Amino acid sequence: MASKTAAAKDIITLHGSAAIVSEFFCYAANSILYNRAVYPEESFVKVKKYGLPMLLIEDDSVKSFLSNLTSQISEWLEAGKLQRVVLVIMSKATGEVLERWNFRIETDNEVVEKGVSREKSDKEIMREIQAIMRQVASSITYLPCLDEACVFDVLAYTDADVAVPFTWIESDPKLIANPQMVKLHAFDTKIHKVDTLVSYKNDEWDEEE
Repeated sequence: MASKTAAAKDIITLHGSAAIVSEFFCYAANSILYNRAVYPEESFVKVKKYGLPMLLIEDDSVKSFLSNLTSQISEWLEAGKLQRVVLVIMSKATGEVLERWNFRIETDNEVVEKGVSREKSDKEIMREIQAIMRQVASSITYLPCLDEACVFDVLAYTDADVAVPFTWIESDPKLIANPQMVKLHAFDTKIHKVDTLVSYKNDEWDEEE
């Protein structure tokens, strides 16, 4: 029995994959907000997820925002319409974009169109997500200190034929001029592949002026 269990792979459906990816983004967003000190440390509570200690914000308005966001992301993922999600950190005083956490999504269109499933071990997916979460948690070692009060926003890049939900608005891409970039690990459910990249303001350009 043990050998059969060890050899078994888990069936991944479109609905299941969308749930994995949308939940990942919610936890990743919380981790980014904590590790980049967008909200004070006492605003978060510690939980265990992905075999790691994770932090979730307790602010009701942010919790509601992220919950609604997770639901909408899951809906777009199941429809095969979501290309990218970007969490943007900006200066509260000036609105200047300081960091862009870019999650690029590739979707297996055969699964969306034909309703087939894929196979991959849940443990393997969790290990891949763990690697990303560890990189987010260590971001202070490779990103500059955010020494001013910041706010955040989330951008979603969807197919052109997707109607804008009433809780969303059309937005500019909130790009950073001459950014530095750090590519993080990726994870793949065999239906959705998520590549992660963070770009940030290069202060050296200001020093040269």
